[in-house]
Amino acid sequence: MDRHQLFQQFVAFTTAVHEVKHGMTKDLRGHDLTAVQYNMMEYIAVSQPVTLSEISDCLHLSMPNASREMRKLLDKGLCTKDTAAEDRRVQYIRLSLQGQALMDEAFQRVEHRFQQHIAHLTEHELETVHDALQLLQTKVFRS
Repeated sequence: MDRHQLFQQFVAFTTAVHEVKHGMTKDLRGHDLTAVQYNMMEYIAVSQPVTLSEISDCLHLSMPNASREMRKLLDKGLCTKDTAAEDRRVQYIRLSLQGQALMDEAFQRVEHRFQQHIAHLTEHELETVHDALQLLQTKVFRS
């Protein structure tokens, strides 16, 4: 196996993933959310509880920018912040009930678009996609 060619295929694949994700989520923002705020909400929804530094790192945001955007999400009542019992310097961020409802609705719309995207696949192809995603998740995207 040519590892350089495999890397090039990986780059093309991740680019395609970002393009498809963008197409499926570009018009989902409610509550006057910016794209950055929506991405933060999405990350929190699938990873909560998280810290601000985790959000900053994962979304490639500076800490001041992440902090400013988080303050806006807190002001809108979409997130909550709790001090960690084990270290009072650490604050965990979660979606509020309102934020969870917003993301549940967004994910329902994304799932509908995803189902349309894969509607033409046979049962065997769906199983192959499932196995491929599972393999990528366990061998490539988890460290």
